[in-house]
Amino acid sequence: MKALVYHGTRDVRVEQAPDPVMTQPDDIILRVTATAICGSDLHLYRGKVPGLKSGDVLGHEFMGIVEDIGPGVTKLARGDRVVVPFTISCGQCFYCEQSLYASCEKSNPGRGAIVNKKSATPGAGLFGYTHLYGGYAGGQAEYVRVPYANVGPLKLPQGLDDEQVLFLSDILPTGYQAVLNGGVKRGSTVAIFGAGPVGWMSAACARLLGAERIFIVDHHPYRLRFAEEAYGCEAINFDECDDPAEEILVRTGHHGVDASIDAVGFEAKGSTVETVAANLKIEGSAGTVLRWCIAATRRGGIVSVPGVYAGWIHGFLFGDAFDKGLGFKMGQTHCQGLMPELLEHIMEGRLKPQNIITHRMRLADAVQAYEIFEGRKEECRKVVLRP
Repeated sequence: MKALVYHGTRDVRVEQAPDPVMTQPDDIILRVTATAICGSDLHLYRGKVPGLKSGDVLGHEFMGIVEDIGPGVTKLARGDRVVVPFTISCGQCFYCEQSLYASCEKSNPGRGAIVNKKSATPGAGLFGYTHLYGGYAGGQAEYVRVPYANVGPLKLPQGLDDEQVLFLSDILPTGYQAVLNGGVKRGSTVAIFGAGPVGWMSAACARLLGAERIFIVDHHPYRLRFAEEAYGCEAINFDECDDPAEEILVRTGHHGVDASIDAVGFEAKGSTVETVAANLKIEGSAGTVLRWCIAATRRGGIVSVPGVYAGWIHGFLFGDAFDKGLGFKMGQTHCQGLMPELLEHIMEGRLKPQNIITHRMRLADAVQAYEIFEGRKEECRKVVLRP
């Protein structure tokens, strides 16, 4: 089959890769009909995440048609059209039974990304996301093996285009979990740091839940403009505003917002010290956005972190968070528990995640697509690839 294969930092190639084969009774083989490039894929593309090997197939946002099923598959049949969550979950372990699917302790044979791991179990395996998370082949390919198929894939009704439902695989439930973790409700004030796909999905879901004011912080004018037009956000460009957290405080009567959402993660644009430290592997993540979140959130508010972090963080200012009595909620997305509800919102027209798509390209052109998305070229918001 054809697939996007990793060979090194900024070296990905569309080439022949081994066809997937089923290894467990509850596996399926999926023929991919649509896949997307995620901001998290760019962490891999830039060589920022350990555990990736030459020859690995990337991609964790995908959907398609069931081509083959194992003898233990009871909820799907050949020919079913499904969207697949990026987290791989068994559905039966201690965590899955609590609907904490991203914490599944059976699906990941890797060690996870915890530095001070001790004897803790790893989190769930992830498609196309390094051997720390199981080394599973990803979905930027013509075919993919999907394990635990009775738990993950969501069967889709007729009448919905791929683009309407593709983002149920990751960024839509990630944005939804972010606002749920932030306690967002009718009348809430929210600050979203990062006007990218997860930031936009967070804004869409915050509006769905009745948020009154949404601030969004970034430094790409076209991304901020889209957030204003599509979701009614109040945009703040940190290239033009030295202190976006102070700006938010001023605009909210010096209290701050009820919830701040860090939709950027560990590759946030940091100080010179943070940039040097990260390059030298002295620390894993820049703390700029977390400092803004802590400063911009009102006393007793919540900081929600869907953005990916790893290792140590410079200047976390935990004492400020303590003084303000802030709550923190974060982590990978428990997609399986959120996808059915979000599908209903899509079917009823309350959510239109496909509106963020700007580029539709062939899988054969995936190398160019990565260059466009990574470089913010052509005002690219989101790329969808079709094999």
